Amino acid sequence: MPRLTKIYTRGGDKGATSLGGGQRVPKESQRIESYGTVDELNSVIGVAVAAGLSEKLTTELTTIQNELFHLGSDLCFVEEDKIKFSIPQIEQRHIDKMEGLIDEISADVGPLENFILPGGSLGAAHLHVARTVCRRAEREVLKLAREEAVGEFVVKYLNRLSDALFVMSRYENKQQGVAEPLWDSRL
Repeated sequence: MPRLTKIYTRGGDKGATSLGGGQRVPKESQRIESYGTVDELNSVIGVAVAAGLSEKLTTELTTIQNELFHLGSDLCFVEEDKIKFSIPQIEQRHIDKMEGLIDEISADVGPLENFILPGGSLGAAHLHVARTVCRRAEREVLKLAREEAVGEFVVKYLNRLSDALFVMSRYENKQQGVAEPLWDSRL
């Protein structure tokens, strides 16, 4: 467990920051943008949990928040440094577990019969915001992957997570007894 003895370092005052392996990079670099968006996603999920989701989703999302820290560390280290440092990373097991969760929740909420508007209950609305931030994080990581190598499971994990957040929003609406707001294509 990392121990932070001092929150500010003044090291970033001139617009640069350090990666996990010690390399200094501009704060607006694509790598920082990528894991910064993952951090934003984790915060948005925290807001959804704080809004009072069902117990099942709260439990699952707490695990996912920890996995997003793994994903952040995966992005914070360049691939060559992952050999030197023993860091948590996203692995196939995380994706397999996410797919199982999606299948389980999808079976509970039933098939999708129309496009759904983001909203419904407060918790579901927060999960929809998390889903859109997750999609943005995925796009940011894809931009990074065009410039330099990233962990082989990072994009897959974010892709599955956005799907999971979608079915979780449906589940939360069902648990709260709130009808899903449907898209009316005739308006």
